[in-house]
Amino acid sequence: MDDVLTVPQGEFTLHRDHHEAGPLRAWDAADEYVLAHLAEAGVSGDRWLVVNDGFGALATVLADHRPQSWSDSHVAIEAARANLVRNDLDPDLVRFVPSTDVPEGPIDVVIVKVPRTIAFLDDELRRLRPLLHEGSVVIGAGMTKSVHNSTIEVFERSIGPTPTTRARKKARLLLAQVNPRLEAPAPLEPITWKTHEGVAVTNLPTVFSSGSPDAGARLLLTHLPEVPPGARVIDLGCGNGIIGATLARRNPDIELRCIDESYQAVASARVTVGSEAPTAAFAVADSLVGIPDDDADLIVVNPPFHAGGARTHDVAGRMFADARRVLRPGGQLIVVGNRHLGHHKPLRNLFDSVTALSSDPSFVVLSAR
Repeated sequence: MDDVLTVPQGEFTLHRDHHEAGPLRAWDAADEYVLAHLAEAGVSGDRWLVVNDGFGALATVLADHRPQSWSDSHVAIEAARANLVRNDLDPDLVRFVPSTDVPEGPIDVVIVKVPRTIAFLDDELRRLRPLLHEGSVVIGAGMTKSVHNSTIEVFERSIGPTPTTRARKKARLLLAQVNPRLEAPAPLEPITWKTHEGVAVTNLPTVFSSGSPDAGARLLLTHLPEVPPGARVIDLGCGNGIIGATLARRNPDIELRCIDESYQAVASARVTVGSEAPTAAFAVADSLVGIPDDDADLIVVNPPFHAGGARTHDVAGRMFADARRVLRPGGQLIVVGNRHLGHHKPLRNLFDSVTALSSDPSFVVLSAR
């Protein structure tokens, strides 16, 4: 297994997450490129910030600089802590800052891994700009498939002129130059909208499906079950909270818990669900870690099929196994997913009964008991 990163700063053993080593690497060519650039250019500074560090590769390699690590992913933060320990480094060398907070400034050196969505990058750079000074070094790093003209425009709108490097191993760097005379745009406001049932939905910038339900969620919303009063319901991978809020509106006496590994998702769900279920509980967590056995009557999930940009069934598989543990006897798991993912196969290995509630050409809704 390829788990040793060799860069000018040394050799580091890295795994993708804190559960176990997997076949996919915990870093990409953009991490290698930016670390080589830092060494070749002799970049220095007292206050360092790493943004969107997928599995802690940058935080681990740069731990001697005592950086802050700004991330929306609870799983990424836990993976980074585990990788620091794996390399005999004190996790306290890195200060982890969730995306719903703001790092401490001023900042001398910033490395921004380009995220999947341009809106999230735009929001990050707008919030980052007040922490910079004229001498700050700002480097964006991403795979070429994620670096577009719009990416450069976002850097230039908030930071200043942003030339790019030549591609290396399908990765590219953006070398932003702080323009002290630039009037940076204000932070982005949350997007708010209503469903046809009147549920008011709030989306922060990183949260999937802003402005309307995605196709899978629309199909799922038409096949949510009636839930008896007092039932314990978990909206797993809650996103903006549209599923949990709709369940609460239709079944006002349920005991609802919303869980996601994204800090911005849970912050969005607090607003969306709060008006429908004021007593709902919220948690930023990796799947159902920390939830007791036999604790829920119904779990609803739209599992992701990627992690850190790579397609994988591992996340969904872990969610299904956790749901089997947490559901009470007779409890129900409802899953919506792309048809081609074949979720019925792992579900049948875990549950006594798996049936299709509905499907369309792209998605299927499954019930597992």
